[in-house]
Amino acid sequence: MTQPPPPPPNQPPEPQGGFGAPTPPQQPPGYGYPQQPPQQQPEPGYGYPAPPLGAPPGSQGPGGQPDAGYGYPQQPPMAPQQPAQSPYGYPTPQQQQQPVQPPYGYPAPQQQPYGGYPQTAPVPAVAPGGKKLSAQLQIVIAAVVAVVLIIGAGIWYANSEGGGGKDDEAKGSAGTSQGTGEQTGGSGGSNGLGGDGKEKAPANVQSKEAFRVELPKVPDTTDVSGSWLTDKALVKTGVNSIVAYDLDKGTVLWTLPLTGQVCGASRHMTADHKVPVLFEAAKRVAPRYYQSCTEVGMVDLTTGKLLWSTSVTGGSAGDQKARFSEVTLSGQTVAAGGTDGGAAFDAANGNPRWKPQPNDQDCYDLGYGGGAGLVAVRKCGPFDTQYVLIQNLNPTTGAPLSQYKMPTGVKYASIISSKPLVVAANVGDAADDGSGISDFFSLDEKTGKLKAKITADPDQYAGRCRSTKVEACSQVLVGNGRLYVSTEEHEGSTGEFGDETNEIVAFDLATGRMAPEKADAGDQYTLLPLRMDGGDLIAYKVPPYDKGGRLVSVNGGTMKETLLMENSPEKSSRERERSFSVNGSEYHYGDGRFFVSRTYVSKPREGASAADREYLVVSHNVKG
Repeated sequence: MTQPPPPPPNQPPEPQGGFGAPTPPQQPPGYGYPQQPPQQQPEPGYGYPAPPLGAPPGSQGPGGQPDAGYGYPQQPPMAPQQPAQSPYGYPTPQQQQQPVQPPYGYPAPQQQPYGGYPQTAPVPAVAPGGKKLSAQLQIVIAAVVAVVLIIGAGIWYANSEGGGGKDDEAKGSAGTSQGTGEQTGGSGGSNGLGGDGKEKAPANVQSKEAFRVELPKVPDTTDVSGSWLTDKALVKTGVNSIVAYDLDKGTVLWTLPLTGQVCGASRHMTADHKVPVLFEAAKRVAPRYYQSCTEVGMVDLTTGKLLWSTSVTGGSAGDQKARFSEVTLSGQTVAAGGTDGGAAFDAANGNPRWKPQPNDQDCYDLGYGGGAGLVAVRKCGPFDTQYVLIQNLNPTTGAPLSQYKMPTGVKYASIISSKPLVVAANVGDAADDGSGISDFFSLDEKTGKLKAKITADPDQYAGRCRSTKVEACSQVLVGNGRLYVSTEEHEGSTGEFGDETNEIVAFDLATGRMAPEKADAGDQYTLLPLRMDGGDLIAYKVPPYDKGGRLVSVNGGTMKETLLMENSPEKSSRERERSFSVNGSEYHYGDGRFFVSRTYVSKPREGASAADREYLVVSHNVKG
């Protein structure tokens, strides 16, 4: 936190040499302290679709997403250096050889030395009495030895599948994780996970297009991120406004005009459908087409009213309004963060709970992860040697309850889930595919200790996080004490061109081990996890060129799929569905209705044909 009280006095000291031990808040060493700078590599983009040419200055983050607080330059404060440390707190690569990751996220067998099987003993050529054995007798002995070894290997393999010993539990799956050996639940099948989702298959799963929403006319690229599904409406950000659409007809139920463009929207809303947003204090005008993101407000998605709005000063903004880049909600606390620092507000009335404040460590809250808990991603130190802290907060006071220092080489971190606490990061720019994820960290939110580290090979896993955002990850979910991640596309069963497919795989958050069950997309489809539904997953199957998409419910334990919806294969319908890019769209499914909407709109292309027509929202419905 930038301004709340220091961590509790009973914060446990950092164990010497411990793996992933919590780091209590402390004063960093002074300037000049010896430091080995991390290897400098160019930071990858996200892999999101790039914005069209002519995007506003500062808004052209990787993949067309606005980084650095929607256009203002990042000017992180300066702070004393930190001493160098070995990443993760375990031996360096010279001391510990890391095994190879299994392909496409499939579990690797626990290994003994030299491949994991008992070594074949040589057959003696000489009998104990010194007499040479005949060739026939040697063959007989070799056959007996082989049978014994096969039986022994089978017994070993059966035992290893049952969980193995403590050493196996501590190491996790070969090449994929480091864990404490702590166990939770089972691994699918009869483990009691899943099966309690509210979404059930309707009598008719064939859907039709219910409605389409036209793209708003804009003079330049405009971020329209933010959409919510309630029991009454699909609510979507527009241009200087927020609009609610009837679930079945698409007619406008209400429009909320704002002073400027929405520049941040919470993924979380209250039980009675209230949600915090960020917006600009004035409308964008040419030629710069940019305004600072300074206003925080609470919107009632049922009535369409702005319940309150406010702004704060402080932090690196000084006497000016603090600029924010994202906002979230946890209980009765609204929290907003950015390079000017973090602030929090009472969700009921907007009264500040804390504001950005300067501190002697030059730290600031980049952003927050909300939901069941409130977690801050905090950056400290000079710009070229900054380090990142993960702090679990008291949402009312902002006091840190626990914290974990991310490994050296982490520039940003994203919160997948606040409770259980799961963090994603690109350690040392190891993920060069633009995903922003090289590893997932499962943390104990009470103590700050690392429970498991799951390596996410970018060639195998398709989870994505926008590195400069704290709560902007996709294709990854947390539930049932598991981390669910979609794999990258790979060749399907036929091996023909265009036959790519993928899976959703699961990892145990206590051990880091991969579960044996997986959900298959099927040939030519790509499976995207959208949200948890109780202990089940709601997932979207991105269709091939000649079919409609599908919505499925995936049992969180067995990973078996139930078809909820199949969209129309009619040419114009499927082309509109496929016009939404996976990494530039928002998806919602509920009660037989499916909505896909854009996160960016651009100036209309000159000479575009009717076939190239795009929409802000397209809805499919099995009820029509």
